Formats: sequence, structure tokens, C-alpha cells
Amino acid sequence: MSADEAISGASSQAGFSTKLLGAAGLGLGLGLIGICYGWSTGEKGPFLGWLWGLSFWLSIGIGMLMLTLLFRVFNSQWTPIVRRQLEHCLAAFPYLAGCFAPLLLVVWFGGDQDGILWHWVNPDNEIPGGHTVEHDVLHQKKSGYLSVLFFSIRSIGYFALFCGLSHWMRKVSFSQDRDGESSWTRLGHNIAAGGVPALALCLTFAAFDWFMSLEYQWFSTMYGVWFFAGSMRAALATTIILCFYLSTRGDLRGLYNRAHQYDLACLSLAFTVFWAYISFSQYFLIYNANIPEETFWYIIREINPNTGEKSGWWLVGLALVFGHFFFSFLYLLFYKNKVDPPRILFIVAWILAFHLLDLYWNIIPGRDVNPEAVAGFDARAVLGDHLIWGIASLIGIGGLCGWAILKSYRESDCEIIPVRDPRIKDSINYHE
Repeated sequence: MSADEAISGASSQAGFSTKLLGAAGLGLGLGLIGICYGWSTGEKGPFLGWLWGLSFWLSIGIGMLMLTLLFRVFNSQWTPIVRRQLEHCLAAFPYLAGCFAPLLLVVWFGGDQDGILWHWVNPDNEIPGGHTVEHDVLHQKKSGYLSVLFFSIRSIGYFALFCGLSHWMRKVSFSQDRDGESSWTRLGHNIAAGGVPALALCLTFAAFDWFMSLEYQWFSTMYGVWFFAGSMRAALATTIILCFYLSTRGDLRGLYNRAHQYDLACLSLAFTVFWAYISFSQYFLIYNANIPEETFWYIIREINPNTGEKSGWWLVGLALVFGHFFFSFLYLLFYKNKVDPPRILFIVAWILAFHLLDLYWNIIPGRDVNPEAVAGFDARAVLGDHLIWGIASLIGIGGLCGWAILKSYRESDCEIIPVRDPRIKDSINYHE
């Protein structure tokens, strides 16, 4: 690369970084305005929108962290080129932790609002049936776990683990680039071996705390696995897009090849099947048991409880069944769809869009107490102010994460690939 090309590339990166930071400022600003509005009025929509936007980018980060650990544990020969790009993406975790802070503040200081995000925070909040949270038998049984202090400690602990593992995976890789010591490889393997089960536990309980407890009366032991499957799908899709972009731009040209893309696409197919298996198993077990404390979660996603008619959420559910599984599964069965750039880019963008819809379907529907309604509550509509606030949060948090990743590329002082990794030659020469 000539000096002029290098200067031009650096200038282009700086310009793009500025745009990302501008998008982050705009989106985060609007999202925080929404939170302030919801705090003062008791409206739940801004909180739900913020959580939805945050969960999308957080799930991608968690999936990338898990992939990084797994690549280290199994000493995969083909992965070093891909792994380096994941390591740069892990730089976003401290900023994601900062984006979670407004929700913790609401938990601690907004509990007097009936429209609080997590209903169980305020014992005086009404629940469907004319009772309060304090007198709910199901809450009494879970009160030791669902307490403000314990919830906050767990949430801080989750992000501490995410940030800690990300820091060490980056440190091991970048340090080896500088001094070439083989001991970094062994250290990375050992950290990853302990990090995989720790991360699995953390993401499982995080899904319980942040998403499942939105309707604290509902419970599913498979919910954490659903979140894991979706996170891995989203992370793989994002990785394919990033590697293809870097290859097209010239940074990974001749390094990232068809074989790498094929393996990533195969993993996407595998996790598509896994996501469907977990989602169906959860639904089937709840349907078969027919316990009111479990079935209501699906009922409010299928029918309007006050009219008995199919709701808009029913159509969203069908879209997930046929779009997020059947179409993706059948599409990824064919070899050309895995390796042809336009085809693979189409399907990974499709997967990301439906992953976002899947999170929307899981987070947004719920019950707002209304004593005048037939069922004693109103189910939230598919379209509402939560969508507007959510889009603002998506743009803001996404822009911030993108800026953090570009910052990592600029400041790491390392090559685009781990040049001193013992398996780098195998990765470069990898073929089908």
C-alpha cells in the first residue's frame, strides 16, 4: 500500500468514525429523552424500547465473545483470521455496560412509578387480578432472587465477566502479535476453557433477569438456551458481514477465502436448527403441561385477551416460524448460497433482521393493568411508542459500538490478522 493510499484510508476511517459518533449521540440523546419522559409520566414504552435496542447489540457481543472462547478452546486451525475481527468487536462491551446504567438507575430510583420496566421492583404495583406484587404468591416465592440489590449485583457481575473475558482475549492475542511468545497461546486456551462455562451461566441468568422477569410470574428453564442460540446466530451473521467488508476493501483480500465463509455459513445453519429446536421445545412443553402460570406468556402473543381474537403478535410469531427458521434453513442447505457473496450477504442480513424481530416478540408484549378491561389488563400492541424509542436506541447504541470497534482497529497497533499466532499459516492456507 502506498503512502497516499494509507493516508486516504486513514482519512476515510476518521470520517466514518465521526459519522458513527454522530449517530450515537443522536440516537442515545433521543433514547435518554424518552427515558426521562417515561420516568416522569410512568410510561413503559421508552424503557422497553431502550432494553430492546440494547439487547440486540448486547446479544451480538455475547455471541462473538462465546465464539472467541470456543475458537481458543478447540485450537481451531482455520479461525485465527476470523478470530482477530471478533477480538476487535469485543471492545464494545464497556460501552454496552454504560448503556445498561440508565436501566439500573430506574430500578433504584424509579420504583414508585407504576410503569416501571420490571414490575416486581415496586411491591405496591398492581397486577392483573386485583392484587399487588407484595401479595402475589409467585412473587413471594421469588422475592429472595428478585430483589433490587441482588438484581443489581448480578447485573454488574454479568458485565464484569463480559468485560473481563473480552479484555483478556484481546490482551492475549495482541500481546502475542508484539512479542511472539507461545505462552500467550497456552494462556488464552486456559482462560477460554474456564470462560466458556462461566459465560454460559452468565448469559443464561442474564436472560432470566433482564427479559424473563419482565413478566416475573412466567418461567422457563430453556429461556437462557434460547438467548444463547439467537446470540450465536446474530454473531455469526455479523462476523460474515464484517469479514466480507474487510475482504472487499482489501484488508483481508487473499486471506479470508471461500473456505472460511463456508464454515461460518455452516455454523449459521447449525444454529438455525438449534434455535428452532429450543424454541419449539419450550413451546411444546408449556403447551403440553397447560399450566396457567406458563401458558399466559404465549396467550398474550397469540390473541387479544379482551376480545379472544387473533392479535398482531400472532402474525409476528408466524413470521418468526417461517422467516427465522424455515426460510433460513432451506436457503442455507445449498452450497452456492453459502459461498456466493451476494447470496450469503442476503441471508445473514435476513437473519439479523429476524433476530431483531425475535427479541421484539420476546420483550415488548406484556400486560398493562386495566381494571375496566374484560381480562383485567390490556396487552401491548405490536406498534406503539416503544417502537419509536427502540429504533432511536438501536441507532444510538449501534453507532457507539461501531465507533468503539473502529477505535480498537486504530489503536491496537496490531496487524489485521494475528501474524504470530502458531496457527496463522494453517488459517491462511485453509481450503475446502
